[in-house]
Amino acid sequence: MEAPQAFMYASEPQAVPTKRTRAKYREGGEGETDDLTLSNNIMFDRRVVRGNTYAAQVVTQNATQEMERLRSENERAMKRELQRRKREAGKAPRTPPPVDGRVHMDVQTETFLEELTDRPIEVDADTQTEAFLDRPPSPLFVPAKSGVDKGTQIDTDQVFNFDAEVKPILEVLVGKTLQVSMLEVMEEEELSAIRKRQDEFEQMRNAELMEVQRLEAEATRRFAEKQRRIKQEKERTRLQQELKEKVAARSFAKSYLTDLHSDVFMALEETGHFYDPVRKEVSDDFLPWLMDSVVTEVDSVQTAHALADDLLTVALQKAIELQAAETAIFEAEQARVAAEKKRLEEEEAERVALEAAALEAAGGEEPVDGEGGEEAERRGRVRARGVELFAEDEGEEIGHEGESTAEAG
Repeated sequence: MEAPQAFMYASEPQAVPTKRTRAKYREGGEGETDDLTLSNNIMFDRRVVRGNTYAAQVVTQNATQEMERLRSENERAMKRELQRRKREAGKAPRTPPPVDGRVHMDVQTETFLEELTDRPIEVDADTQTEAFLDRPPSPLFVPAKSGVDKGTQIDTDQVFNFDAEVKPILEVLVGKTLQVSMLEVMEEEELSAIRKRQDEFEQMRNAELMEVQRLEAEATRRFAEKQRRIKQEKERTRLQQELKEKVAARSFAKSYLTDLHSDVFMALEETGHFYDPVRKEVSDDFLPWLMDSVVTEVDSVQTAHALADDLLTVALQKAIELQAAETAIFEAEQARVAAEKKRLEEEEAERVALEAAALEAAGGEEPVDGEGGEEAERRGRVRARGVELFAEDEGEEIGHEGESTAEAG
């Protein structure tokens, strides 16, 4: 007999699997969530109670149906959004749309030239198979026999004996049945004793409850009687106090009203309700009118005085300004006349010097009588013209001074 071979097993090394059902790192956008993340978030867990945990949660059937409907709609919307994001992530980037007024056109971008046609190339081909018989059905698969067949022999005494083997089992079943029966009987007796004790306790509790109710009713009657007596005493005390207040008020009013008539008339006279009509008219109407008239008159006089003072001040200021202006004009005219005189004298001196120089150049010749007379006449006209100009200037100055004096007066 060959010795059995030792069991040997070999497999390729691999990482230890974990219970994680999602990727270790995030994939896709940050807003992408899955069902596991939502199920682990207590904000989306329906088992978490919202609101006050001490109050009773009263949820109607309509509210439950509405919650279920909203939950299903939210789940469907989240699934649709997740599928849409997955589809968009799997799609290749598309060509941007054309601008207005233009359309896209297919262009060959491969490295080799390919003819683009609307209809693919069609080629006819045919073949002929040989005539064979139909294939018979495949036989059932029967695995090949492996291993070594072995045999053994047992005696008749070693075979199972029903009578001998079933006896302990029956004893156990019968004993267990009797034990269970006894336990049930004892339980029934115990239940009956408990029920009897409960009835006795119920009777005792009812009797005590009746006694307590009687005592409570008696205490209630006593408390009601006490409150009624207290109320009656308070009412009597209040009426007695009102009576005392009325008597005191009556006596005080009687003592107060004895001198009230004379005091009222005295107070009215002091406050001015009884007065002399003539005196009141003089004090209220005449004197205010007189004071207003005097004040108005005094104001008008003061205003007239102020206006006269202003007129005089303005006239004097104007006269001073005019006199200063005339003085400046006179001085300027004096300076002009003096300058004119000086210019004439210089011209005369220059002319005389020129004549003397001309005489000397002529060699001492005496001037002709006619020429000397004309020169003398010309000099006389020049002197007369200078005198006239001076006289006109003096007359204009005297006239301006007279007008200034008249205006100042």
